[in-house]
Amino acid sequence: MSPFETTSVAVPGGTVVVIVDPDDGAVVASGYGDLAYTFAFLTPAEQARGHVEVAPDAPSVRPAVEALAAYAAGDLDALDRVRVKQPGGPFLERAWDELRGVHAGETDTYAGLAARAGSPTAVRAAGQACARNKVAPFVPCHRILRTDGSLGGYAYGLPVKEALLVHEGVLMA
Repeated sequence: MSPFETTSVAVPGGTVVVIVDPDDGAVVASGYGDLAYTFAFLTPAEQARGHVEVAPDAPSVRPAVEALAAYAAGDLDALDRVRVKQPGGPFLERAWDELRGVHAGETDTYAGLAARAGSPTAVRAAGQACARNKVAPFVPCHRILRTDGSLGGYAYGLPVKEALLVHEGVLMA
């Protein structure tokens, strides 16, 4: 297995670090933090593969970089077209799949996410699925709000979540 390849891209909310598996082109981790913070999302076995920083136009990272640039330019569905992989238990994987079904301009609640993932009473588990999402913003956990409509939490801070929702037209600046 090759080392993971990494790059960074400026988008609404800040700079996204992207970590890609060059063996299959899938984004395995990404987020609004530095490389060390984002790399820490990976399992110890994944971390053992190591990583190399590459230019944004490197073939492995180009699809993610182009999607992030298109998203920043207003193609709000561009992130949906990027292949991601993040293994987890059955509920987590269902919740992450359902998160990808909450499109730009839409929001859902933690309760709604739990129901969409097939476990309507698993509201806390839905919150954990958002908290454990290691491929933001490609899996858009920022689109999940509390039942009362307030923002709730976000691993990268509420200002980033708010900036993304403003960019997507959900909130007013």
